[in-house]
Amino acid sequence: MSSTPQSIASTSKPEVQSSLLTQPKSVWAVFFASIIAFMGLGLVDPILPAIAEQLHATHSQVTLLFTSYNAVMAVAMLITGMISSRLGIKWTLLSGIVIIAVFSALGGFSNGIWTLVSLRGGWGLGNALFVATALSAIVSLSNSGTAKAIILYEAAIGLGISVGPLLGGWLGAMSWRGPFLGVAVLMVVAFIGLILLMPKSQQNQQSNQAKTSILDPFRALKHRSLLVFGIAAALYNFGFFTLLAYAPFVMGLDEHGLGFVFLGWGILLAITSVFMAPELQARFGTIKSMCAMLVLFGILLFVMGTWTSSHAVIITCVIAAGALLGNNNTLITTAVMNAAPVQRSTASAAYSFLRFIGGAIAPFMAGKLAEIYNPSVPFIVGGSFVIISVLFLLLNKKHINHVDDVELGH
Repeated sequence: MSSTPQSIASTSKPEVQSSLLTQPKSVWAVFFASIIAFMGLGLVDPILPAIAEQLHATHSQVTLLFTSYNAVMAVAMLITGMISSRLGIKWTLLSGIVIIAVFSALGGFSNGIWTLVSLRGGWGLGNALFVATALSAIVSLSNSGTAKAIILYEAAIGLGISVGPLLGGWLGAMSWRGPFLGVAVLMVVAFIGLILLMPKSQQNQQSNQAKTSILDPFRALKHRSLLVFGIAAALYNFGFFTLLAYAPFVMGLDEHGLGFVFLGWGILLAITSVFMAPELQARFGTIKSMCAMLVLFGILLFVMGTWTSSHAVIITCVIAAGALLGNNNTLITTAVMNAAPVQRSTASAAYSFLRFIGGAIAPFMAGKLAEIYNPSVPFIVGGSFVIISVLFLLLNKKHINHVDDVELGH
């Protein structure tokens, strides 16, 4: 079942065309908390080789830190709408922050790879509550329209991901435990910021809506457009998390070096998600722009698979990938928010459930492929999945063409 632009518009509040920077205080509270939350992802990346060495773990075992995180997050996404519709935006966000802080702190004091993998799963539960609610919160609380609100959300992701590795490299050079404990401290800062900056009048905004159930995300996937984007994102995430979870093992850099590489990656991701993606959409349309970015990303992974032994090539490609991923993230998130006539929180939960399944399988698969074959194979396989996601989008183009009728940034 596909949906029409008219049916989508009927479920959304009127788009008020004001400046991106003219937002209520509650939006900025969620924005800054989102930066800190996404710093947690980048903080861990520079210490993956160090964890493997100091905990005497294989590369595939260390990549399970991403697999457990994404697997729990995928399943937990199914209950985020049910929880947020009862607790409200503010308390759902705060609950997620507390869970992240507790499990990241426990991870910092753990002594074995399997304990650490299990605790990362708990971290994924907290992140699911926070991420799904933060996106719908910024979109619903913003006064500048859906497209600009999503750009703001993607900017928070980019800033968090770019600053996180730098801090993670600095803390990780002292001890691999440093970034885990650093995340816990940052979550406390985010908690205090939301308590102080997010008005109480907004905290129960969602409680005025109809209570959602655990079945709502599955019902939402009956809309062909949402299902198509979710499956495409699951396929694309095979490439994304191969880059994120496996590339650090073949760069030949220490914690500081990895931190600077992923800083460059995150800066490009942030800049393109805010400034370049709207221009691409306005000129070429959402679907064409998305497919172009995915094709280029697939080619880039093939280059990494061909010249895996060259540290310079891998480092350059990782940084360059930030530009492609920044564009694609904004484009696909905007498309999902306007894909089907369902509540945005439900659409986000259904889409995220599918995409994080790909994010759960890919890291461990990349590590095992490298162990069984050679270090080049994970990148070749990841690139192949990304290209398959493009073919899947094109084969289902008639079900998703309507998202181009919703302007991005205008």
